[in-house]
Amino acid sequence: MGASGVRVSEIGLGSWLTYGLGVEADVAKTCVATAYELGVNFFDTADVYGRGAAEQVLGEALAGYDRSSYVLATKVYFPVGDGPNDRGLSRKHIVEQCHASLRRLGTDYIDLYQCHRFDDETPLDETMRALDDLVRQGKVLYVGVSEWAAGQIADALRLADDLGLDRLVSNQPEYSILQRRIEAEVLPLCAREGVGQVVWSPLAQGVLTGKYRKGEPPPPDSRAASRQMGAFVGRWLGDEVLDAVERLLVVADEAGMPLAQLALAWVLREPTVASAIVGATRPGQVEENCGAAGRSLDAEVLAAVDKAVAGVLEP
Repeated sequence: MGASGVRVSEIGLGSWLTYGLGVEADVAKTCVATAYELGVNFFDTADVYGRGAAEQVLGEALAGYDRSSYVLATKVYFPVGDGPNDRGLSRKHIVEQCHASLRRLGTDYIDLYQCHRFDDETPLDETMRALDDLVRQGKVLYVGVSEWAAGQIADALRLADDLGLDRLVSNQPEYSILQRRIEAEVLPLCAREGVGQVVWSPLAQGVLTGKYRKGEPPPPDSRAASRQMGAFVGRWLGDEVLDAVERLLVVADEAGMPLAQLALAWVLREPTVASAIVGATRPGQVEENCGAAGRSLDAEVLAAVDKAVAGVLEP
């Protein structure tokens, strides 16, 4: 993961909108067990997912495994209560939520603690010093960010170097065949500075599996059909995007792999991407997604992908 010594699986299992919310706990635990058995060692969650419910479910699902055998990541920033200090990246909120996450996850330490968004209402040195304190106390092993702009990441790295604080080792951005905004500035900066990417929504919330078709209702067991899980998938269900997905299905078929594996292999082709975080509502999805690990795409396939989505990339 970046310039750090920790190693994470190419496929990671996340819990946004799924565990503790739209997926029953026993199914979530089966998905985690399937992922672990297939070699997934990177599990990602956040305090805000289900207001702590996702952390609780994930912690229980991982309780039977050797703690040193997996890398556990969570995040802090978004509101977890109604009080004025129940949000952001102040020292108070970071420290309190780290302790709360440790309790819910049922562990003594968090492998990767991530700032879920940038907080322009808190001095950056306050945030970085609080994270460094948690590392020095052994409650956190590595620190990262999610959805920070290139300039914000650069400022945090510079501050850490100037003050002798623990450096960021990772960034968690949205990245997929359809969403490439990090390529212009974030990826070059992170490549220079040794910051790895653990990307979210590499399948565009399931759209890049090919399950959604233009003019047809979403499958009843899909995210788009779920009131709890489908709040954000609509942005990918326009006709132009679904037409592009139809073209990508042809590319995937010619490459001899399911579209989901093509989409994940496309993300993993980027050298700074350490892991692609997928969501899963059933074990079969985990199995198919893990099949993308180690897959490579040649120049012809990459060119065909770009041609298929020309004109529909989200800015």
